[in-house]
Amino acid sequence: MLLTIIPKLPMRDKAASKQFYIEGLGFSEMGDYGDYLLLKKESIELHLFEFKGLNPFENDGQVYIRTTEIEALYQDLMDRKIPIHPNGSLENKAWGQKEFSLLDPDHNLLTFGENL
Repeated sequence: MLLTIIPKLPMRDKAASKQFYIEGLGFSEMGDYGDYLLLKKESIELHLFEFKGLNPFENDGQVYIRTTEIEALYQDLMDRKIPIHPNGSLENKAWGQKEFSLLDPDHNLLTFGENL
């Protein structure tokens, strides 16, 4: 019966989040409901909710996104100067994934992974 999962992540500044996800990562806006934002890219959907009091350095929001062609995705983000997490460069992991990670403006961790 379960169909999909849609992560809900906190955001402090909707304009900054839109710039990062839409202009930076290529998501499109599905809906803007004041303090709630719906985004989509291919089969990935993310919801962002306003949390003005969020301390980004204490935010534990995380999403793991499975992908294909991870090298091309990584290179595209590098070419567009999207900062990769300092500990999240593209590499093969012991658990059979090739991964990299980045942080959004509110320090939600986005990890992208492809099966080796």
